[in-house]
Amino acid sequence: MSDESRPHRTAAVIPAAGRGVRLGPGAPKALRTLGGTPMLIHAVRAMARSRAVSLVVVVAPPDGNAVAEVRRLLDEHALPERTEILVVPGGETRQESVRAGLDALPADITAVLIHDAARPLVPVDTVDSVVEAVRDGALAVVPALPLADTVKEVEPGPPGEPEPVVATPVRARLRAVQTPQGFDLATLRLAHEKVAVDGEGATDDAGMVEQLGVTVVAVPGHEEAFKVTRPLDLVLAEAVLARRRATDAY
Repeated sequence: MSDESRPHRTAAVIPAAGRGVRLGPGAPKALRTLGGTPMLIHAVRAMARSRAVSLVVVVAPPDGNAVAEVRRLLDEHALPERTEILVVPGGETRQESVRAGLDALPADITAVLIHDAARPLVPVDTVDSVVEAVRDGALAVVPALPLADTVKEVEPGPPGEPEPVVATPVRARLRAVQTPQGFDLATLRLAHEKVAVDGEGATDDAGMVEQLGVTVVAVPGHEEAFKVTRPLDLVLAEAVLARRRATDAY
């Protein structure tokens, strides 16, 4: 079967192996509850609501019985039956976990979404926009929002100490990038094979693809696709979820 005649099948990979220390001690970030339901479940549902996504791969922590525990958690919550869900063990870094998710994809997948478990409330329209852009020929797509604040580039110094400003980027050219980020699967796999990242590894898959010289395009993001990183973010997420439930939008 030629590439032109191959069916376009899209999967989503959700790396959920991190502990989320900025939310404080306790359960890993992805298992913190939002409206009484773990954020991971919200994130899986967000991907599964898109009819373009036929498979969701959840990447669990690599230790102990984490895969079985995550599988049991998924089985305890209602999820769209049309969407296949796999759970695989991750690695020590986000980059390693994403690679583990990619390695688990079947041969008929042609496009992949990489989605943060800590962005539990991304609307389905945003997911669909990313998938559509990839299907239209973009090799890498990110949802993004214009910045409301002026941004300063500084010379980093010790925590709490004044830092000299070295540049002020033009705000109109800046975007805050969200997830899911969408990719032609072969292109993202090549980036993970070719781009070496030291230390904690890559936190942005689109940035790895950029290093291949591939153009990354941005589509409109959504203000409700914010990342739950700090306790105040969790308060805001609870408010958004309560509003959705009150208006039957969830």
